[in-house]
Amino acid sequence: MNTRRHFLAQSLAAAPLLAGIQPSRAGTPAAATSPAAASPLCFFTKHLQGLSLEQIAEVAAEMGLNGVESPIRPKGHIEPERVPDELPRFVEALKRHGLELTIMTSGINEVSAEQHSESVLRTAAKLGVKRFRMHYFKYDLSKPIWPQLQEIRPKLRDLVALCDELGILPMVQNHSGRDYVGAPIWDMYSLMQEYQPTQLAFCYDILHATVEGGLQWPLSAALTSTHRGAVYFKDFQWQGRKSETCPLGEGQVDPAFAKQLVAQGYRGPISLHVEYLKGDARRPEVLAEFKKAHVRDLAKLKSWLAA
Repeated sequence: MNTRRHFLAQSLAAAPLLAGIQPSRAGTPAAATSPAAASPLCFFTKHLQGLSLEQIAEVAAEMGLNGVESPIRPKGHIEPERVPDELPRFVEALKRHGLELTIMTSGINEVSAEQHSESVLRTAAKLGVKRFRMHYFKYDLSKPIWPQLQEIRPKLRDLVALCDELGILPMVQNHSGRDYVGAPIWDMYSLMQEYQPTQLAFCYDILHATVEGGLQWPLSAALTSTHRGAVYFKDFQWQGRKSETCPLGEGQVDPAFAKQLVAQGYRGPISLHVEYLKGDARRPEVLAEFKKAHVRDLAKLKSWLAA
């Protein structure tokens, strides 16, 4: 991996910009065109598992989106070992409907044969995919936390070096939970400071930020704004001590976050997540209910961005 680390050192010195990626900049005045129109809008297709790649593209096209965020990972729409053969078919299906694979959700958090890292990322990059969400890291709570965080550094260096070479942006989603790296934001942010926002960025998830931080979400939103590669909108309600996802606008997520994005002139991808939807999408009656939920939540998201 020494060659990749050397490449990374050169990349950091040159501060390269990946083609087609426009990172958000906190404090940038909003342009005349609203982010609702300027930001690529996509949605996470995890709940459509079981549909064909063509059907997934058709459902997305009916929503009037720019693209999709799709799980290309173990137990996802395409298994990692099948990516060289099947991802081109998926991207082509999306193109036929005027869509793109805006974000590829992967099972990758390091460069390894086990994760098929190079094969998956090289194939995606050749197909024009510009961003992928990384697999999460977790802490072992029986061991000291800080040393575990430092153990992630070399994995990130090698992965960023490969991604710099390919022209694809790795992104880290902040999850809520007792052992997720990135749940408190500050830990992953400390590692991210070694890189330009075009080399490693957050998928800032307002649901998970609210679960973890409650009223302090504006602080984590401000902190991540310099390294924000995408934004996730979804909502939740408290059921006792447990958070349960729900339709957008019916839970605890503050619409003020959307106003903040508008004020900052955010232009990156916005992904709508509808993880509260359950059932087999292959059943016509279930898929019909899913589509109604898509329309409802997308309308709510657009109203928040336009407010």
